[in-house]
Amino acid sequence: MSASGKVIITCAITGSIHTPTMSPHLPVTPDEIASEAIAAAEAGAAILHLHARDPETGKPDQTPEAFARFLPRIKQGTGAAVNITTGGSPYMRVEERVLPASQFKPEVASLNMGSINFGLYPLLNKYTEFKHEWERQHLEATRDLVFRNSFKDIEYILTTCYENGTRFEFECYDIAHLYNLKHFADRGLVKPPYFIQSVFGILGGIGTHPEDVIHMKRTADRLFGSDYRWSVLGAGASQLRIAAQAAAMGGNIRVGLEDSLWAGRGRLAESNAEQVKMARSIIEGLGMAVATPDEAREILALKGGDQVAF
Repeated sequence: MSASGKVIITCAITGSIHTPTMSPHLPVTPDEIASEAIAAAEAGAAILHLHARDPETGKPDQTPEAFARFLPRIKQGTGAAVNITTGGSPYMRVEERVLPASQFKPEVASLNMGSINFGLYPLLNKYTEFKHEWERQHLEATRDLVFRNSFKDIEYILTTCYENGTRFEFECYDIAHLYNLKHFADRGLVKPPYFIQSVFGILGGIGTHPEDVIHMKRTADRLFGSDYRWSVLGAGASQLRIAAQAAAMGGNIRVGLEDSLWAGRGRLAESNAEQVKMARSIIEGLGMAVATPDEAREILALKGGDQVAF
């Protein structure tokens, strides 16, 4: 947590993991993504983490043209900082994944800090009928999927975006990813404050046990000291439990339909804003305050919304 005592809420609006069959509330079209993002910001999200999708099928789309359909509308509709994914989808090449961040020069871009197995196939046990055939293929193929984020790939993204003033949300799915980040910090390719997003609950990465959360923060503390800002996301049903634990430990929170479709046991979240409001209740219930977009910019040393290219 920053010295100001403010907690940053990031909202990940749609992502590339969940598919249209899984929830009727998952934003797919540019209109849906824009309106969901603006509503999430109004609910208290200081940072909006964005992916794009094909409006007809909901399939992940990492073309700059797809992002151009909603980025200006989000900028006009809210003062929240925009975070563009460079993760895209695990099936995409790094050259494809970095294009939107390279072209639009956002304040923040996500950056996966290591390769992992990325298993989504257990969801096939829950969903048997799909709206689109690509959804089944998307899940089944993860039995033999390594989400590639090699040292070369990471350096490619860093150097491609280096001159744009874009800072990074370093997505760390396991302890080794913290050491990977330390490697790039030691080489001077990244500068503090490091915005570390610890990811819990993806099959192939670290788990969701409270000790896993503690271990991740303890390791980051040892490696980066006061030079980093910590945030967490819990996948699926663990989202709010991990958010509450991290907030109590001085961390920031990421929620959103990219990470979890739920707003309580057995109840689908009807919007991203609903999850943001739940996160806000956790923070305020602990006697802390939610950071505004400008406070988040100060905490993370962001360049400002007037310095982007959209």
